[in-house]
Amino acid sequence: MKTTMFALKKIALSATLAIGFAAAAHAAAPTTQLEKESYSMGATVGNYIASQIYRQTELGAKIDMNFVVQGFEAALKGKAELSDDDMLKILNDRAEVLNKLEADAKTKVAAANLEAGKKFLAENAKKKGVVTTASGLQYEVLKEGKGEKPRVEDVVSVKYKGTLIDGTVFEDVTGEAEPARFVLMSVIPGLEEGVALMTPGSKYRFTIPAALAYGPDGAGQIPPESVLVFELELVKVDKVGAHQNFGNANLKGMASPH
Repeated sequence: MKTTMFALKKIALSATLAIGFAAAAHAAAPTTQLEKESYSMGATVGNYIASQIYRQTELGAKIDMNFVVQGFEAALKGKAELSDDDMLKILNDRAEVLNKLEADAKTKVAAANLEAGKKFLAENAKKKGVVTTASGLQYEVLKEGKGEKPRVEDVVSVKYKGTLIDGTVFEDVTGEAEPARFVLMSVIPGLEEGVALMTPGSKYRFTIPAALAYGPDGAGQIPPESVLVFELELVKVDKVGAHQNFGNANLKGMASPH
């Protein structure tokens, strides 16, 4: 549903922009190389403007499309009705308003996620096989391995999938040819604690409270105050001194926020 609504809003915005630029609607489609280059320049600028307008209207800010078009055309002709200093001040003032709207929206999302997370954790804790630690981390052993458990300074090789409580996958490296490798102490607290419980070859499901993940800040695709669910397999543990070369790129749901 979210994707559908996004698409509908984008379509509505595109229609608004199309009406605003109706004067250019009679222009022929580009055919020569110069026409195509010029068209591409205009389309690129248009896409940027559209993305800015969409972001601002999503926050509840109002925009007069007629004057957006008027300002664009005036700038192209070098005949702006407002001075550069005036426009800079106006846009800086608007940026402050947008920042407040964005902060308010983030606060609302965080509050909703916090409440949903509490309910999810409470229900998950009742499931057979789920263990809750003193910190609030919940884990379930899906497959037990054998060997020595990693220490926080060790490098671990893992395969994992991370999801939000609604099932949204924010990262999945289970299909990669090579497992992800990182120093255990470099990840979010919930995973640092959880992976330290594992032995090589084991597979656990971790349900991590927001306080042990990214808290009120969120990260990338992870909204603020999100409970995270990881299915993680510990492939290998390299002791201190064996990790001169390792990668931790694109570990959106793994890297510590600190």
